[in-house]
Amino acid sequence: MSRQTISYLQRKFAEVGLEPNARHGQNFLVDLNLLDFVIKTADLSGRDVVLEVGTGTASLTTRIAEQAGHVVSVEIDRHLYALAQEQLAGYSNVTLLQQDALRNKNHLDEQVMRSVRQAMQDAGCDRFKLVANLPYNVATSIIANLLNTEPWPCQITATVQKELAERMVAPPHTRDYSALSVWVQSLCDVRIERNLAPSVFWPRPKVQSAIINLVTRRDRRDAMPDLNWFQSFVRSLFLHRRKLLRGVLLAAYKHCLAKPTIDRILGAMDVSDQARAEQLSVEQLQRLSELVRAEIPPESRPEFVSSLE
Repeated sequence: MSRQTISYLQRKFAEVGLEPNARHGQNFLVDLNLLDFVIKTADLSGRDVVLEVGTGTASLTTRIAEQAGHVVSVEIDRHLYALAQEQLAGYSNVTLLQQDALRNKNHLDEQVMRSVRQAMQDAGCDRFKLVANLPYNVATSIIANLLNTEPWPCQITATVQKELAERMVAPPHTRDYSALSVWVQSLCDVRIERNLAPSVFWPRPKVQSAIINLVTRRDRRDAMPDLNWFQSFVRSLFLHRRKLLRGVLLAAYKHCLAKPTIDRILGAMDVSDQARAEQLSVEQLQRLSELVRAEIPPESRPEFVSSLE
């Protein structure tokens, strides 16, 4: 559907009696130059199996399929799924799934990841990427969970809400610095490639958007002994980001760590007892995570919770 203009979409939706579903975050990118920019940024080749979440009218899907080895595209809306099936009928390298891409906010759906693994095997592809115009309501969960899954994506290129993009690139000592910032920057080189006005979408969203590009770093992942622990750890620290770090650690690990142990850890890091989590760099938080983990036996560690909302 290379003609994805506002008038074309309005006419197509009217023909089949559809209206965009706000609950599913249906805002279609109608600037064809920006669709092409997303593809260029994703740097696709025949080595790539691409996951797309939010097939929509398949305008981006067809572009991906023309350059990638295989596409696994997921659409939750059964009406759009039927429309996308028509548009993709001539593409043999597309697997189209009609379902939610998430089992819940902490986990991707296993059928989706199974389809990705199968496509990599069948197509002989050795790289996995996400390329998508992500629905705003699932973007955080999709990106955060993909960074703790197998196969591990080598790149994530997506349109997201600008506020979310700014959180992912935010440095310490800023309002947007969060658990998501730390998680993403610990594992990726991340940058905002372009800001997008509401006018490039139909229907127009009430917020600004951005194209975000994450290039994952295997060396950083390999240097992290326990991804689940680190993800839960930073989430715990930023649940109360304005509180003093010492008090947050005491509350989060009150059944595992004594006050003198926490004071010793902070002293070893030369971190003031007046410091807050939002003041520590990604590297400092990684070191703090490992010092705390070393003091808690595996059987005593809190249950893993991955949500970084």
